[in-house]
Amino acid sequence: MNYEETLEYLYTSVPMFQKQGGSAYKEGLSNTKALDKYFNHPHTNYHTIHVGGTNGKGSTSHTLAAILQASGYKVGLYTSPHLIDFRERMRINGEPISKEFVTEFVHTYRTFFEPLAPSFFELTTAMAFLYFASNKVDIAIVEVGLGGRLDCTNLIQPDLSIITNISNDHNQFLGDSLAKIAYEKAGIIKENTPVIIGEYDEETRPVFEQVSSDRKAPLIFASDHLSIDKDKSIRTETGWTYSTSNYGALEGELGGLCQLYNSNTILTATEQLVKLGYNISENSIRKGFADVASSTGLMGRWQKLHQLPALVCDTGHNVAGIKSIVEQIKLQDYDTLHIVIGMVDDKDVNGVLELLPTDASYYFTKANIQRALKVEQLEHLALKHNLKGHSYPTVEEATKAALRNAKPGDFIFVGGSSFIVADLLVWWKTKQLS
Repeated sequence: MNYEETLEYLYTSVPMFQKQGGSAYKEGLSNTKALDKYFNHPHTNYHTIHVGGTNGKGSTSHTLAAILQASGYKVGLYTSPHLIDFRERMRINGEPISKEFVTEFVHTYRTFFEPLAPSFFELTTAMAFLYFASNKVDIAIVEVGLGGRLDCTNLIQPDLSIITNISNDHNQFLGDSLAKIAYEKAGIIKENTPVIIGEYDEETRPVFEQVSSDRKAPLIFASDHLSIDKDKSIRTETGWTYSTSNYGALEGELGGLCQLYNSNTILTATEQLVKLGYNISENSIRKGFADVASSTGLMGRWQKLHQLPALVCDTGHNVAGIKSIVEQIKLQDYDTLHIVIGMVDDKDVNGVLELLPTDASYYFTKANIQRALKVEQLEHLALKHNLKGHSYPTVEEATKAALRNAKPGDFIFVGGSSFIVADLLVWWKTKQLS
């Protein structure tokens, strides 16, 4: 099989949560442990940092990777989902996994893993851990897939655990309260291993305190020790100039209000890593924050694709993520607002829709995945929240319509789901190449 045939095999032969949703979710670690044993526990050959939480995992993971790369480390980065190419999930110093490794992995080991019937994420996690070991990385930043306690990344024994925040998402798997979700996320806290909590509330803090106490894990609440003065930080054309306690003005490439909180968590993490013996300089921190997208390949975080009219996309996809995005939209200077939106059917759709502005023109659409909420259903629900617009069968057609209708002074936002952004970026890349 060539690379394209190998991907088709992976997408169709093993259950993929990204495309199928709950039917692809496998609770428990039996397959993960079997794969790990077969490959001789590759994750034990390098240091790791484990990043969990509801929102902000990707930005936090990529920025930490950028900082460590700038510090001279050979850094593996494992994140999900991918937006354009499967190989985005596994990177070393920003370079995606080679097509040859993906193809060879499947060809060599399929006789072993096929009888196990692993999920897509179980198999790709094993692939990533082996890839990092084969290439002798110094450290790998590992993003949790779903939850934490039963997530297949939870085999690792990290130097540091990070939980960015807790909000309602994947409730059907993680629980129907913030405390229950926090408990599942807290599953990545390891014995005698420091853990950083980015944000908390009165419902989640006791959970983290109890679990960390039980495991004798040093607990640091980043929001109790602010490194960033949010009131003095300034939005730039593409990102932020953070006002920090240790570095003065710090330029951040990533936009979006959520980055104020993510960046505070990241700075708290770098302080802890230095205490653990990591060699991280101020210059490395500055370079990591300033060049995170170019050095790690991060996409889809308040990413500006077009100037006149302004067109921005963001992968925020749950109530907490959309709330932050709506606040960010309010800060923009525009004449008319256009919103291209689609969602998946296992999210709190009404919770998201009630947050959206009623004075925008809407372009309802769906991503090209099985989990996508039908366009007609989305438009029907949106009308109940006084959100008016038209439906389009694809993200490409919806975005083209928004671009046709928008004047130079208007603002177009595309989002509602990571998969909407993925479809947008795939089309946009093709558009730029044509």
